[in-house]
Amino acid sequence: MTDLDIARSVKPLPIQEISKQLGLSPDEVYPYGRHKGKVSLAALERLKSKPQGRYVLVTAINPTPLGEGKTTTSIGLSMGLCRLGHRAVVTLRQPSLGPVFGVKGGGTGGGHAQVIPMEEINLHLTGDAHAVSTAHNLLSAFVDNHVFHGNPLELDPARISWPRTVGISDRALREVALGEGTGNRRSQFVISEASEVMAILALASGQTDLRYRLGQIIVGLTTTGRPIRAKDLNCVGSMAVLLKEALLPNVVQTLEGSPAFVHTGPFGNIAHGNCSILADAIAIRCADYVVTEAGFGSDLGAEKFFNIKCRVSGLKPAAAVVVATLRALKLHGGGGPVKAGMPLPSTLTELNQDALEKGFANLEQHIANVKAHGVPVVVAVNAFKGDSARELEWVRDQAKKVGAAEAAVSTHWADGGKGSEDLARAVLHAASQNSSFSHLYDLAWPIKKKIETIAARMYGAGAVSYDGAAEQQLDVAQQLGYGQLPICMAKTPLSLSHDPAAKGRPTGFTLPVKEVRLLAGAGFLTAVCSGIQLMPGLPKKPAGERIDIDGRTGDIVGLS
Repeated sequence: MTDLDIARSVKPLPIQEISKQLGLSPDEVYPYGRHKGKVSLAALERLKSKPQGRYVLVTAINPTPLGEGKTTTSIGLSMGLCRLGHRAVVTLRQPSLGPVFGVKGGGTGGGHAQVIPMEEINLHLTGDAHAVSTAHNLLSAFVDNHVFHGNPLELDPARISWPRTVGISDRALREVALGEGTGNRRSQFVISEASEVMAILALASGQTDLRYRLGQIIVGLTTTGRPIRAKDLNCVGSMAVLLKEALLPNVVQTLEGSPAFVHTGPFGNIAHGNCSILADAIAIRCADYVVTEAGFGSDLGAEKFFNIKCRVSGLKPAAAVVVATLRALKLHGGGGPVKAGMPLPSTLTELNQDALEKGFANLEQHIANVKAHGVPVVVAVNAFKGDSARELEWVRDQAKKVGAAEAAVSTHWADGGKGSEDLARAVLHAASQNSSFSHLYDLAWPIKKKIETIAARMYGAGAVSYDGAAEQQLDVAQQLGYGQLPICMAKTPLSLSHDPAAKGRPTGFTLPVKEVRLLAGAGFLTAVCSGIQLMPGLPKKPAGERIDIDGRTGDIVGLS
């Protein structure tokens, strides 16, 4: 059975029943159809005095291009915790249409560890991503309209930094020439998940904070270097109106009928890579355990979770799960190349202890990355059909030897919540320990020191180099008073380094930073490493080629 077949084989509970499990009243959840809803922020106000559940992060090692199952592990773990008698909620980002129709396919989990309704979550859900794109592009239109109508703010066309956005992968839009009234300048599109508006939506604590953050967006500089913000263009009110409903967290369910939040979708490699703080804030007051997923490995999504998201939300993780698979460990041990859409080589799927042992160094770094933040680590060895029991047990034992508090083999993809009960027990034990959570760096440090600390401690870099443009952008950020912002690193997820071909645990390399972007509304600086694009491209055989509607039944086919 395909993932879509499995998802359709389950009869979902009405959204009102999921709301009751969360302790939400009927007037606090606005149904969008029968099986999804939006949660009013009034619920957060009512629940603010309730005790908070324990907060569990799910991250991973550096993956193969196929991914290692962070989403399935997050969903499976939440279902496993429920099976053990605990109230558990999983909080996830909304899948991006770019990967859905591109390389990766859907982002609702897989096998028997999914959130449903699968088709709706993978496509439009409640329209939040479209609202982000529209609000972003409204500001883009206001910027160029202001220049066209005389430019009273003296915005320098050559120093306009605000791009446009679209929700699908389209490499042709990485650089565009703008026409009438724009000064004939060149600009670009970024994918919606890289938009500052998406980052703001994910980090906003409410409507007032959302509006304030939108107003702080810097769209460019004047000829004298003065920043022009969205609020200067009188665009903020309209943007906030477009995002009014998108700010409300979306509630859905797992295949086993336990609650799930799916809200906002910043990418983990080029944005901060975590779901909204509002979804987590509500969930943590409705459950004993909240399982939340951060994008890609601990070097990316988890580091940003600890140092950006947790600074804003004030929530402290009790434990973190690092997902590993035999195939990814063997890849990092020299087991052979992997390409999306192509069969895995036998060097990754068959017994290969030599590659496994060499590749284990990658997992060791990710364990160290989490422990550097004072959080107990549980290693989840995500098992696939045909995996060697001996190799699985070897990874589990070695993980504990190098610092993991617990390690467990999980078969949630095949067995749902039942297959993750051992992992759930391991998480319960780790989360009962005293977490001494701390941030990796002090915000008062110089910008370069923060970047270089991340590069050295999270990646293993020996040094950081800065292109001339990055040096200038660092100077501007400092001069404008933004030197105390946290850092959002944009780099490849396929390696600890900036080079996707550098597998295992590379050390001593120089990390090249080509650009530093100031996202004043979101409240961080994005350091973009060489080789990173903010607009992905489609592969030779996009996943969208197999997606269609069955003319007989009207059902969607081909989603995965």
